[in-house]
Amino acid sequence: MKQFLNLIIAIALLATTPHTIFARELAKIESKGELKVAVKDNLPPLGFTSKEGNLEGLEIDIARKLAEELLGDEAAVEFLAVKNQERLQVVLDDRVDIAIARISVTTPRSRIVNFSPHYYLDGTSIVTNQAKIDNLNDLKRSKIAVLNNSATIAVVRHQLPQATLVGVESYQEALKLIENQQADAFAGDRSVLAGWIQEYPTYKLLSARLSGAALAVVMPRGLQYQDLRSRVNRAISEWKKSGWLEERIKYWGL
Repeated sequence: MKQFLNLIIAIALLATTPHTIFARELAKIESKGELKVAVKDNLPPLGFTSKEGNLEGLEIDIARKLAEELLGDEAAVEFLAVKNQERLQVVLDDRVDIAIARISVTTPRSRIVNFSPHYYLDGTSIVTNQAKIDNLNDLKRSKIAVLNNSATIAVVRHQLPQATLVGVESYQEALKLIENQQADAFAGDRSVLAGWIQEYPTYKLLSARLSGAALAVVMPRGLQYQDLRSRVNRAISEWKKSGWLEERIKYWGL
């Protein structure tokens, strides 16, 4: 009976003092005066290191804007450059507060981390340097380079069943194939291909989007992070309404 009463008291405390309990992790960030964010440093225009050695890109802008939102100072952010396989783990291991590293929302991922509203709708698109190719109809029987073992393969096969797919190990290999006329186009992530055409202006990104992938901020699960999640989610929603997010997306050529 005593244990039952203690349980009731504990539940009552949780219900009557949510801010004190839920805000604890945000208060920790505020006390440190710094937001730790996992990002990419080799993926223009989302996150990359400039020639001057500075981190730049859409996701870097978002990280700095969140630091301003949470701490009142856009410079109060510490970046951790991560590889793709590390992006969720650094959040789970508490090495960073959040991750903004081209992470798309999926059901399996949602079981272990929380996602913000999406800040960019990515997906599979196609890049080419051939003037005669303007849309998907022009690619029906073409040779299209795709990364080996990537999800892009199934997407392209579904959308262009008569096209010939040529497997490559890297974006650079795909570029060589197109330059040597061994492939007509390359299919990949739209955000990455936006960086491709910025580096190689003779190429064009087709307007068609073969699939969709919502990119969002990754945050830890747990009641103690509720206040942090609420602040981040509210900020992104407000940026969409104000037009700030759309302006940044256009600025980076996305």
